[in-house]
Amino acid sequence: MELLAPAGNFDKLKTAVHFGADAVYFAGKKFGLRAFAGNFEDDEIIEAMNYLHKAGKKGYVTVNIVAKDADFDELADSLRVLEKAKVDGLIVNDLGLISYISKRSPLQIHVSTQANVNNSHSAQVYVDMGATRIVLARELSLAQIKKLHENLKGIELEAFVHGAMCISYSGRCLLSNYLTGRDSNRGACVQACRWKYYIREENRDDDMEIQEDERGTYILNSKDLCLIDHLKELEDAGICSLKIEGRMKSDYYVASVVNAYRRALDGNADMKVLHDELEKTSHRRYTTGFYFGADDKEYLKDSMPVQTYNFIAKVVEDSKDGFVKVEMRNRFKKGDKLEILSPTDNFLKEILVEKIINSKGEEIDDAKVVQEIVTINCPYELKAGDILRIEDKKQ
Repeated sequence: MELLAPAGNFDKLKTAVHFGADAVYFAGKKFGLRAFAGNFEDDEIIEAMNYLHKAGKKGYVTVNIVAKDADFDELADSLRVLEKAKVDGLIVNDLGLISYISKRSPLQIHVSTQANVNNSHSAQVYVDMGATRIVLARELSLAQIKKLHENLKGIELEAFVHGAMCISYSGRCLLSNYLTGRDSNRGACVQACRWKYYIREENRDDDMEIQEDERGTYILNSKDLCLIDHLKELEDAGICSLKIEGRMKSDYYVASVVNAYRRALDGNADMKVLHDELEKTSHRRYTTGFYFGADDKEYLKDSMPVQTYNFIAKVVEDSKDGFVKVEMRNRFKKGDKLEILSPTDNFLKEILVEKIINSKGEEIDDAKVVQEIVTINCPYELKAGDILRIEDKKQ
């Protein structure tokens, strides 16, 4: 199965590749549903696809807004750029966009999860329009996916396996629009479902809590999806691509999650180690979503994410002569033990910090300038792109 990772910008794309993704999905500056991600200029799309293809990876570009007539005025120019870049597929939601693209471009069409494909008959309609892959609705069970696959041979099926889940059906939501005027179906969702809510009876002055909680309630707030224990079952059901959510997430999130799923797919790590790994990056409590029925209560009283480790630094050059250069992301000091996040056998090894040299060549005891390039002692052969982290003692 293909491991498909999110890339909110070029750095995150490189992180996904470094940690073992087979493909990444990302957006240009237009037509994507994550307007607040860094996203890619036209020349960056071409550069990104060259980088991916050189590494033997694939790249899919999101064109998944709910389109208006004015959007089609710019679409032809964008398609020319995407064709020049040799993009491996376009993730599309809108029927008009699918029809327009299929008639005018040789690029492959992947039908977005927002198209809400729940059955083989709907899927067949998109196949007849030229689609080569269906990103299934997130609300399907494994049994339903298997049935769909049996009824519709010859089409690739992609499914989300990890990350945030939208409260609304496969992401089709108007809550952000209503409360803030920011259109969630045009890429500007503010995740209003994560806010705190109360209800109040018209003739009363006091709030009535929907659930017993001194801070209010989070009735709209979903747990995060995690299917790392069920990859074989997904394969048996007909899934060919495992999709990780998170184009708005950090480098550290992309690295941790891709690393865990890569190791699970390759069968070269103990599952308890991988469970622990997924706790080390920012997440809400995990659920298997709708894949095995609705027995699990999907909603949380508290929207705050948790993580057991903090991102300290990213390796910027391969280590050499017992030292390594890193770009700081959080403060650390002499005496700290930094854990290594790497796709190599250095995964989970520790560095006891004994020497720190700042960008001016001065030896310091406390590194606290974010994004400064510093050099530290390192007994291992680390590679550019590896990550250092430290346990969060407050958790």
